[in-house]
Amino acid sequence: MNFYEKELKALQRAGRYRTREIVDNTLHDFASNDYLGLSHNKELHALTCKELAGYPLNNAKASMLINGYHQIHKDFEEALCEANGFAAGIVLGSGFNANIALIESLVRRGDTLFMDELYHASGVLASQLHNINVVFFKHNDMQELQSLLQNSNARRKIVAVEGIYSMDGDLCAKEVFDICDEEEALLIVDEAHSSGVIGKNLMGVFDYYDIKIKENYIKMGTLGKAYGSFGAFILSSEHISQYLLNRAKPIVYATALSLYDTLLAHKGLQYILKNSETLKKEIALHQTIVSQELGLHVKGLIVPVRIGDNKKVIDIKNRLLKSGYSVGAIRQPTVASAIIRLIARLGEKSETLRLVCKELAGVQS
Repeated sequence: MNFYEKELKALQRAGRYRTREIVDNTLHDFASNDYLGLSHNKELHALTCKELAGYPLNNAKASMLINGYHQIHKDFEEALCEANGFAAGIVLGSGFNANIALIESLVRRGDTLFMDELYHASGVLASQLHNINVVFFKHNDMQELQSLLQNSNARRKIVAVEGIYSMDGDLCAKEVFDICDEEEALLIVDEAHSSGVIGKNLMGVFDYYDIKIKENYIKMGTLGKAYGSFGAFILSSEHISQYLLNRAKPIVYATALSLYDTLLAHKGLQYILKNSETLKKEIALHQTIVSQELGLHVKGLIVPVRIGDNKKVIDIKNRLLKSGYSVGAIRQPTVASAIIRLIARLGEKSETLRLVCKELAGVQS
């Protein structure tokens, strides 16, 4: 029986029907979040396999709290803390799970979560899992956020923003750090799209704004984007970290992050730190090309091209596919208005980026 036939037909009529397609590696990839091209770095893969072969096991086998926490995890967590200036770290299965872990466990009865209206869907879902008191504020509107915090009588105030927003590609406002300090609020910064892309050492928005790490700051990042691996991490004070280890369900009840992915991400971190100056120059070049060809000034490597029509955005994507370029066609409800989401990733040559930008400028007009 076709239990959801009507719903699927409605999605098709609205131009919002989604399908999976096997990756075509002959295409130039301007769609994935592999910002630095590390997913194609075979040297990092070889180093990871060689090191893992020296261990008596291949996978974590269990939850971190039940015989699943390995030296490989600990070494990487300590390296992340050192690179980012935090006291404690936890690696786990994915950025999606990291947001579930943070929001579901930190926001208790009597607390209020203040979330940017463009925060990732994983965070929004987490806020709906039980009776969480959540207030959404206008995107990057620091005046509204400050007013909401000042007028709140919540036991604890928790603010959630993104370092670089996944669809619009803009940065969180620097003022959010000062506001959370003044109002004694916990601040969660989702650095999925900023870690490895911006900052003096390419460590993300804390690094970019030169923020001194404080007890009320929490940084979440993913390993499946700039780091070229899979998984996620949460960096915080020792106090918050111990609390998460005891209360966050995706940490307590899930098998620990795979040893291969953890090692590969550690190699990715080392590569980024060692080559940060060269990578920053390449990122700046790609940003310049985007500005010259599309008239868009981006802080990271996400390039949102406004189209506004669900069917047209698919037509543009398909036209670019025929020319050998893969880009993202993002429609409602993921975004308010349909966009072509082009990733100016370093895995593609700057000359190829210029060509796809020129073609995109032509087909959107």
